[in-house]
Order: sequence, then C-alpha cells, then structure tokens
Amino acid sequence: MKGIWFHRPVLGWAAYDWANSAFSLSVVTAFFPVLLSEYWNDGADSTLTTFRLGMANGVASLIIAIAAPLLGAIADLAGRRKGLLFLLAALGIVMTGSLYFVARGQWLLGVMCYVFASVGFAGSNSLYDGLMMHIAPASHYDRVSAYGYALGYLGGALLFALNVVMVANPELFGLASEVEAIRLAFLMVAAWWLLFSMPLLFWVKESGEARVGKPVAESFRQLISTIKSIGGQSNLMLFLFAYWLYIDGVYTIIKMAVDYGLSQGLSMQDLIRAILITNFIGFPAALVFGRIGLQIGAKQGLVIALVIYIFVTFAAAFITTSAEFYVLAICIGLVQGGVQSLSRSFFARLIPPRQSAEYFGFFNMIGKFSAVLGPMLTGVVALSFGSQRLGILSILILFLGGLFLLIKVQQPSKEGSV
Repeated sequence: MKGIWFHRPVLGWAAYDWANSAFSLSVVTAFFPVLLSEYWNDGADSTLTTFRLGMANGVASLIIAIAAPLLGAIADLAGRRKGLLFLLAALGIVMTGSLYFVARGQWLLGVMCYVFASVGFAGSNSLYDGLMMHIAPASHYDRVSAYGYALGYLGGALLFALNVVMVANPELFGLASEVEAIRLAFLMVAAWWLLFSMPLLFWVKESGEARVGKPVAESFRQLISTIKSIGGQSNLMLFLFAYWLYIDGVYTIIKMAVDYGLSQGLSMQDLIRAILITNFIGFPAALVFGRIGLQIGAKQGLVIALVIYIFVTFAAAFITTSAEFYVLAICIGLVQGGVQSLSRSFFARLIPPRQSAEYFGFFNMIGKFSAVLGPMLTGVVALSFGSQRLGILSILILFLGGLFLLIKVQQPSKEGSV
C-alpha cells in the first residue's frame, strides 16, 4: 500500500488521534492535575490531592472497563461503530468544555466533569481502535497504528504548546491570570477535538452490516460467546494478562507525572517543558517503532520499550533536579508511543476482523481495569507512607510482571494470527 499516509481512510482514521490526544495531553497529563491541586483545592495537603486524582482516574477507568465490551458488541451487531463512537466523543467534548465553568474550590464538581470526559474519551477510543481493521490490511497494522499515535503526539503537542504560551503570557491574550488561561485551554481542547474528528466521520467507511435481531439482547449473547472464545485462546489470554499489567504502568505515569513533579518541588514551567519534550519526541519515535515492528516483530519492540520503562520508573523515585526530570521525559518520549501502537497492532493480528469492535472492547477493558489499579495503587501508597516517591516506585511491579508474561507470548505473523 504505497502512499499509505495519504490514503484518505487511513488519514481520516489517524486524524481522530490528532483530535482527541489534545484531551490526553492538555487535560489529563497537564492542566487538570494543576487546577485540582491548586485552584479547585479546598485546603487539602498534597498527599490528599494525589489520592483524589488517583481515585478520579480509577473511577473513570472502572466505568469504561465495565462498559467497553458491551459497547463493542452493540456496535458490531448494529453495524454502527462510528455512530456510537461519535456519541461517546460528544460526551467527552461537552464535559471537557464544562471544566471551564468550575469555580474556585469546587474540586468535587471538577472531578465529576473530568470523570465523564474521561469516559467519553476512553469509550470512543475503544471503538476507534477497532476501526483500524477496516481501513488497512493486516500487513500494515504496525505502520498504521504507529501513524495514528504519531499524529496524536504531534497534534496534541501543537495545541498544548499554544496553551503553554497562553499560560506563560496571559496578558497577551487578554486574560487576567494563568488560571484563566488554563480554564480557556479546556474550551480550546473541546473545540480541537470536535473539529479534527470530522475527517473520520466523512472519510472512514466501516465494512459489515447490521445483523438481524435485537442489538442489545444479541450483544449480551455475543459477549458471552466472545468471552468463551477468548478463554479458549491461550496465547491471546496470555497477551491480555501481560498487557493488563504493563499498560497500567504506562497510563499511571501519564496521569500522575505532573502531580508527582509538583510534589517534589519542580516548577510548573519545568513540568510543561518536560511534557512538550515527551510529545514532540513521541511523534517520530512512534513512527520508528512502527518500522521496528515491521522489521523485527511487535513483541521484540515491546520488550525493548518495557525495559526502558523499568529503568525510567526506578530512576524517577530518586530525581532531585529539573535536569533529571528532562532526561526521564526524553526516555519516555522514545518509548511511550511504541508501547501503545505495537500493543494495538499486536492484538489486531490475534482477533477476527468481523468482531473488531467487540474484541477491542475487551482490549480496552483490560487497559482500563489496569488503569484502575495503577493510579489507586500510587495514591494509596503515597497516602499510607506519606511519600510520593514510594508511590512511583510501586509501579515497577506492573512493568516487571507485564514483561515476564509478554516474553512467553507467541509472536503473531504479519498477516494474521499465530
């Protein structure tokens, strides 16, 4: 498939990563933790705000983990993957914009808007992942998956860079303070998400038709059938267990990094620079990992990335300067997109295309159930021992366990399952 990057369905599909990655970066990673610990704070100390952030992320992940497989089954049976995707995206967009209206000290309202926005984000991503199998052949999964993540890193970083300029110089934009700039950033993320979702709507055509019957009732029966099918595929089960552990570590670092940096006395400016470094490096690095998957296999690429993550997590517990934080940001930027994109393409080769949304519902359910454990583990350890450093160090358990299981998984072929 020559010129794959400019093939309209592929470009339209990847554009959705460009669109909603702004939420992941500007809201989840950067600005929501800042306002939760400062502007929306009701006087709680840092360990309690870390606990609140961990619980917010955990609750959102739990909701989508429970709902994702059923949503996928309904989408497959009804033949309306895109329709359900955009319904969930609308929830995320509206709730993200609503964060602008949350007043000082209203941390609970802010958390509620954030949880619903996160549900819309993760739910739409579950269906989006499954659409990959409808726009490209299996031999191109690694490259197409990496392309989506690469555009996501670039698009998210570009909007975030503009937001950073706004926060650093609010007066240039007619804003009264840094807080006003951050609140406006929430509205901009919502608008960005909506605008760049349009190529997916108009350019991506999903294959397959609605099946006869009652979609909801049929979806429950199909769900049970798929659970039995997955249970009978030992290699698929082993990969899902491995993914459950290691992606937990990845998402926990994404969601808790800013809170951790603030707790260690790093300035907001240093944290913003580190986030930008991670995402601008993530753009070419994700494409490189797509090539690595093509050359040596997705499994080998994942092993390389996880070893680097183990080193970064251990080192993070001992950082004392902003320069050290920058080094870790560079290391994460090199591998974060690789882990995400190769996991998606690896999984796609193990499943039947006709049930892509449903199987990817399970894939995202595993990721979200793991994202319940990680942030909560970090928050509970930090609160129990009064140390955010120990909270970060606890993530090592997840990476080591995931790597151990991944090594035992058989590498799928480039054309289909093993």
